[in-house]
Amino acid sequence: QVQLVESGGGLVQAGGSLRLSCAASGSIFSIDSMSWYRQAAGKQRELVAVITSGGNTNYADSVKGRFTISRDNAKNTVTLQMISLKLEDTAVYYCSVRGLESGSRYYKTYWGQGTQITVSS
Repeated sequence: QVQLVESGGGLVQAGGSLRLSCAASGSIFSIDSMSWYRQAAGKQRELVAVITSGGNTNYADSVKGRFTISRDNAKNTVTLQMISLKLEDTAVYYCSVRGLESGSRYYKTYWGQGTQITVSS
């Protein structure tokens, strides 16, 4: 089995910063892309940022210039550094990894449990 454990959420004032981390563990053999999604109350889950195995990144327009995604392939971790947080960044943030489990032939998408970020005025 593959587990994703997120950390770093919480309450922050508008304009502040937070750092989210996600560690993949278990029987994961290889990781392709690693992503962060978020889901605000009453809204659909949306992609925030993605980083490929080669280090290429892509961001939602709403977070460009404020969020930075990075990964440590040796530790199977992905991090989301967030600055200049806005009220509209309030959401549950989910880590997602596309990985190959040991003994499997196909890549699958795995999800973390989610961590709440609340930005207050």
